Amino acid sequence: MTQAVIFDLDGTLVDSCGVCVEILRDMISERGIDHAIDPVFARQYMSHGGASMVANLLGPAAKDGTADLAEFRERYTRTKTRVDALYPGVSDGLRVLSESGFRLAICSNKPQLLCDQVLRDTDIERYFEVVVGGQEGLRPKPETDLLDHTLDLLAMDAKHCIFIGDSDLDHAIATACGLSFHFMTYGYADPEWEPQGCHVHHQFDKMIETLKQSNVHAL
Repeated sequence: MTQAVIFDLDGTLVDSCGVCVEILRDMISERGIDHAIDPVFARQYMSHGGASMVANLLGPAAKDGTADLAEFRERYTRTKTRVDALYPGVSDGLRVLSESGFRLAICSNKPQLLCDQVLRDTDIERYFEVVVGGQEGLRPKPETDLLDHTLDLLAMDAKHCIFIGDSDLDHAIATACGLSFHFMTYGYADPEWEPQGCHVHHQFDKMIETLKQSNVHAL
C-alpha cells in the first residue's frame, strides 16, 4: 500500500518553461544581442540541467557558463511563477491526495531556494511535508542522492513510496531506489525516450484517480 507520493517539480507539477524563457529573453535583451528564443524549441532543454539550458537558450548571448547560470538563478529569485503555470488538475489533485491520507514530498534538481519559492508562488506549498531540491553535498539526478535524502526525511521504506516524474532521469532514480515510477507524458522528456516498466499517464487528474483506486484495492 502506498503511503507517500514523491513528485518531481518542473515538467511534472509546474510548466516552468515560460518563466525560464522570460528570464533568458531579458538577459539577451540587456546584452544587446539580436537573438530570439522559440518557446517550443526551448522545451527540449528544460530537463537537461540549468547549465545546459542557459547556455543553449542564450545562444550567441552566452558569456561565461558559471556566471550566466548564477545570473539566471538570481533573476529567478526575483521572478514570480504564476499560479496558471501549474499543469491542469495539479492543485485539486494534490488536495485530494492530502485529504486521502497520502504523505507528499518533492524531489527536484531545481535549487532548494527556487523549489521553495515556486511552491509558495503557485500556492501548493502547504501540501508537502518534505521538499528536497538541489543543494550542496547532494549530487543531482541521475544520481540517487536527492531521492535517498527525501526517503530519509520521510523516514519511510521505498516499497511504501512512489515517484512521479516526467523524464528518463526520474525513471532512473526511482528504479535505482526501488520505487514504483509513474511517468507524466506532458512534461519535458526526450520525445524519443520510450518508458518501460512503469505506469504512464497523460493527465494529472487521471493519475490521481489511479492512485486512489490502487490504494483502496490494497486495503
